[in-house]
Amino acid sequence: MTMQIETVPGVRLDLWLWAARFYKTRALAKHAIETGKVDVGGQRAKPSRSVRVGDALLVVRGEERFEVEVLASSTVRGPARVAQALYRESDASKLAREQARAGRAAERAGFSPPESKPDKRARRLIRALGDIDAL
Repeated sequence: MTMQIETVPGVRLDLWLWAARFYKTRALAKHAIETGKVDVGGQRAKPSRSVRVGDALLVVRGEERFEVEVLASSTVRGPARVAQALYRESDASKLAREQARAGRAAERAGFSPPESKPDKRARRLIRALGDIDAL
């Protein structure tokens, strides 16, 4: 089952971000735009701003930054494959996101939580180490 991209001359920014699957709801997309997490052509935008083919967007979602170029406009939220056809992410953006993801994974790899609660001896050591600062 394939879905065609319906090209519209100008689409609201919040609607396009929702259709391109950057945000789960239009309300989340609107909130992100209003809080300055989305730039169009290097400038802050309003949710009602029209997005046209060729516009450069900077979308910040959590810890991820997407630098994308609009390839098509749509008002319909379709499958992920169709949504990915609406934009092209720059190579620098992809590389930066992969490096950030690898860095976060490396930070998590260094931490290993204890397998069980400390026993009586370990609790005494922990308590003794805590008292060193009081001396």
